Amino acid sequence: MTTRTHTSPDDGDVKDKKADHMMNEFLIQTKNPPVVGDIVEGHVIALHKSSVFVDIAPFGTGIIFGREFNNARDIIKNISIGNEVTATVVDINNADGYFELSLREARQALIWSEAEKAVREKISFVLPIKEANKGGLILEWQGIAGFLPASQLSTDNYPRVEGGDKDRIFDELQKLVGQTLQVTLITADPKEGKLIFSEKGTDQKEKQVLVSKYAVGDDVEGEITGIVDFGVFIKVEDGLEGLAHISELDWGLVDNPRKIFTVGEKVRARIIEVKDGKISLSVKALKENPWGAAAKKFAKDDIVQAVIIKYNKHGALASIEEGVAGLVHVSEFESIEKLRETLELGKSYAFKINLFDPKDQRMTLSYTGANAK
Repeated sequence: MTTRTHTSPDDGDVKDKKADHMMNEFLIQTKNPPVVGDIVEGHVIALHKSSVFVDIAPFGTGIIFGREFNNARDIIKNISIGNEVTATVVDINNADGYFELSLREARQALIWSEAEKAVREKISFVLPIKEANKGGLILEWQGIAGFLPASQLSTDNYPRVEGGDKDRIFDELQKLVGQTLQVTLITADPKEGKLIFSEKGTDQKEKQVLVSKYAVGDDVEGEITGIVDFGVFIKVEDGLEGLAHISELDWGLVDNPRKIFTVGEKVRARIIEVKDGKISLSVKALKENPWGAAAKKFAKDDIVQAVIIKYNKHGALASIEEGVAGLVHVSEFESIEKLRETLELGKSYAFKINLFDPKDQRMTLSYTGANAK
């Protein structure tokens, strides 16, 4: 290390090392001296233009100078002689016998210690949103930038974008910039300088109380607050939303929930699951199950007319009545292309029922070769 000389503190400010030698020796024997990286506390005993001296008894005097002084100017300008400060030891082999200290590093260490405590104790904060990107939001806590992934947003703030288009998600996230969110820290990694936040869970206790009022089988009325490709969100009461999956919207085939529902619409639904503070809903459960009526009209080996309503990787779905459809398997044809060439969407053909299980709502059909109607 390059030898450097420093202005000494005033004689009246620093204890005579010789006079204190015996006492310090005794104290040092009972307590290990600080090493590089340790956080120490002491009182400021001298302030100079480019250095600060700190009494870290019983081990001696610490100095903040050079780069560490410049890095901590914003802290040092508010310090007076006699103030207690917390610092990190950055060198124990100073040429003049001082412990070299860093206020900035100590401040960072304390902040990260507080962050780790916040993760353990699930402490929540209300923080402003500084920026947005395609993955989520940037928040700032204690001068450190942190990330809130979009997946950790609450249902109220999650961008409900058709098809998951990243550009549209980004547009929705940008609308939140400048607002504040109540969040918790879920990751604090000082080595990586990484803070990860979540908006989920900040009101879990309240939600648990709300959810506890409901049970599977309860019928509820709510307002549709969001429509996505996989279903609709229904607000049951303030602070509590449930999802009705696309498969639970109607007994008939639903390709696009937006064709049958609108945001703000009032709907009735049945609770079909209560789990982890969430409720799942079914709109179709309050409608008459068409398979019940079909069980009285159709049976295995019947020849029926069915309309082709959808293609899938297994073949085609054909509906014999509204809400009652069966699979025409691709294995009956030379290829999927041949099946789609033979069975056109929207047209009706004659089929034989090979499997009919109304209880489990399962049916398979075999093409008879009859012309379309």
